[in-house]
Amino acid sequence: MGVFCAVVRRNLIMVVLGVEIMLNAASIVFVGSALRWQQLEGQVFALFILAVAAAEVSVGLALIVYIYRRTGSFDPRMNNLLK
Repeated sequence: MGVFCAVVRRNLIMVVLGVEIMLNAASIVFVGSALRWQQLEGQVFALFILAVAAAEVSVGLALIVYIYRRTGSFDPRMNNLLK
């Protein structure tokens, strides 16, 4: 579902949301496997994933606001500012 949202959508906010869904899914898998095999490392990885996801969202939203102010559009096909 996250890959579909990140690839098919024509809105930068929805692309960031799709990446966030994929990171949360990986976090759930790590916690589930940690509970299944009674290992603490999966929960530690989940905490790192949450920290990376928070940093990714803050940087991504800052880029989106910058691009929107420059172009007035959220369409990723029209944006080639970062080249």
